[in-house]
Amino acid sequence: MVDFQFCDLGGARTLDPLIKSQLLYQLSYEVATFSFCGRKGKYFFLILHSQNDFFRKNIKLDTYKTIKSCSEGIYKEKGSKFLAFALPVRTADEVKNLLAQHRKEYYDARHVCYAYRLGADKTDFRANDDGEPSGTAGKPILGQIVSNDLTDTLIIVVRYFGGVLLGTGGLIVAYREAAADAFANAEIIEKTVDVQFSVHFPYEAMNAVMKVVKDENITIIEQQFDNECFMKLNIWKANYEMAKNKFLKIEGLKIEE
Repeated sequence: MVDFQFCDLGGARTLDPLIKSQLLYQLSYEVATFSFCGRKGKYFFLILHSQNDFFRKNIKLDTYKTIKSCSEGIYKEKGSKFLAFALPVRTADEVKNLLAQHRKEYYDARHVCYAYRLGADKTDFRANDDGEPSGTAGKPILGQIVSNDLTDTLIIVVRYFGGVLLGTGGLIVAYREAAADAFANAEIIEKTVDVQFSVHFPYEAMNAVMKVVKDENITIIEQQFDNECFMKLNIWKANYEMAKNKFLKIEGLKIEE
């Protein structure tokens, strides 16, 4: 497993060609150079020096950003209150349940608007105005998720009407600022895109299997030991093919993806 740090510093020495060659199967380096920073155990710590913004925008390292836990924000304007709730989610069902909970809790609110984005590829998203003029609530809420480069995130903004109409521009600002305040109070974390798979193997292969698990920093989710053994495993997607190839060299082992 390799840790990366991005920066735009120049003039650093190039990473040793042998180490670089070991990274090529999972990372293009045509628009970046590598500098060797240090080593701790089996971890190499590197800095990538991008020549331009193409690297950051187009080369994916199988990581994504989300929020660690729930956070809240608030915005007030002309008597109206906008209560924002940022929530980590993984599925559309979770979104549905959380919306139902907030609508029940804030039953006396005029509007319960929301937006979410799901998945590491960030292609599953939705925005809802809940009766506000089209594009004045859900879209600016979603814009805050996008501008913070987040996914697996739901923002709900509850509005209590204050008796004064804010107009289209005022609503856009209000929903945007309420969502922004919730994110300002959130802890943003980076997660890896992981792969889960199972291995079946004879008990005699246990030592060989455990060596791969340790060397590739694989997490054991579930395991059963008998004459025929079973493990359900979790690994960083970028390392999966290398680990898979090592497992397939073990006699009698079968992989279930």
